[in-house]
Amino acid sequence: MRETGVVGGVCMAHAPQFFTLPETEDKGTVARVEAMAIENGKQLAALKPDVYIVIANDHANQFLLHCVPSFTLHRGPVAKGTFAGRDFSFPIAADISTSLIRYLQEDGFDPAFTSNAAIDYAFGIPLTFLRVPGPVIPLYVNAYVPPQPRMERCFAFGQAMRRGLEALGVRAVVVTSGGLSHFPGTERYAEPDLAFDKKLVAELATGNMRYLLALDEKRLDETGNIELRCWGVAAGMLGERKPDMISLEPSWHHNYATIAWWSEPREPKFEPHYPPVHPELVTLTDALQRLAYNPNERARFIADPQAFANALGMSAEDKARLLTLDQAELLRLGVHALLPFMAKMGIERQRQGKAT
Repeated sequence: MRETGVVGGVCMAHAPQFFTLPETEDKGTVARVEAMAIENGKQLAALKPDVYIVIANDHANQFLLHCVPSFTLHRGPVAKGTFAGRDFSFPIAADISTSLIRYLQEDGFDPAFTSNAAIDYAFGIPLTFLRVPGPVIPLYVNAYVPPQPRMERCFAFGQAMRRGLEALGVRAVVVTSGGLSHFPGTERYAEPDLAFDKKLVAELATGNMRYLLALDEKRLDETGNIELRCWGVAAGMLGERKPDMISLEPSWHHNYATIAWWSEPREPKFEPHYPPVHPELVTLTDALQRLAYNPNERARFIADPQAFANALGMSAEDKARLLTLDQAELLRLGVHALLPFMAKMGIERQRQGKAT
């Protein structure tokens, strides 16, 4: 069956210097970032998505005074823009975008939508570097104009986007740009927070996308990472999955990170230390709970273990397990770990005449 929903994605930087290439920019760094993007673009295109969801912020060039929505989806025919002598033009999956907006409204979100908003370099650079063929759905996230959405809201919006794509039967790749640490237009422009970004990248490298939820407005601002709100939406869409590639390229004004996912998530089977009570173990679990927490029941067991087991209507196998109280065997079966532990401790103390 063809998998739908979010099948892969990439988070990367969109520094204008990638296109303007001033003398202060390290050309080798730009070349490495672009080379990584080209390879990531090939990997993501191989997933054969129906649409690329492109998440970026507006740099106060459109959503500043008249209207500043937290999230805006583009549903026009084409996304166009211009920056540094380059023209951008990408076809939009308008029908999918409209259906997604309707789904989000039903799911408790009311995103704004546009039919003619322009895209700037925050969208144009990643789409160009990745060589995205389209169609795309641009998603504008308010990162720069307070009050911005909290990281929790960004993450939840991303989760709703994922549910919507799954419900619509759409196969999507998410492309997100922004950051990492930088302070454009401020006195701290030459002071990106590399220590913070290294910690962030190390966490995301393990697949811990929820790490972003620990970042409040103050922390995002003081580390120059207000654009991570875009990554927060992507994290909600991608879910907890370990990336296929990750890179951090520091520069004097930005820390360029690239993180990409294209492999099918392989979740190891989760075996909790304290499992639910399995239906086939209810009788045995009841017997163990009696021994764990009832002194009178323990006294009956100590006096005549066989009679105690016989009175409970247990199977022969469960009787044998109860009589031996082999904790390793009981845990292997899936018995709740507290019960044999507490039962053995209570029986031993009661045999010794100690308080239980």
